[in-house]
Amino acid sequence: MQVFGATPPRATTLMLRVYNGSLVYYSTGPVLVPNIYNRWFKLNVIHDVDAAKLKVYIDGYLKLEAKGRADTSHAFKCGVYAQFSDSCYMESRWKHLKVLRECD
Repeated sequence: MQVFGATPPRATTLMLRVYNGSLVYYSTGPVLVPNIYNRWFKLNVIHDVDAAKLKVYIDGYLKLEAKGRADTSHAFKCGVYAQFSDSCYMESRWKHLKVLRECD
């Protein structure tokens, strides 16, 4: 899952990736959940743009607090990209997506 929009040279303000079966923050960040394959989990991301802060909850537990990477325009993507040592089969499934926005 990615939140696009950041001050160059970066393109994203948040990226959650799976490496060797673990969900991680970017490619070198902390492991948020080991052994993530073959199970459903609930992901909540709170992006406070004005405060430049992000919070990531997995199954209701706060797993990550990170600084935003600026920019005023953001979008998100859920899916897969081929990365290092990619396999012939990659899949991600998503259901019940909701985008909530605080109104002025």
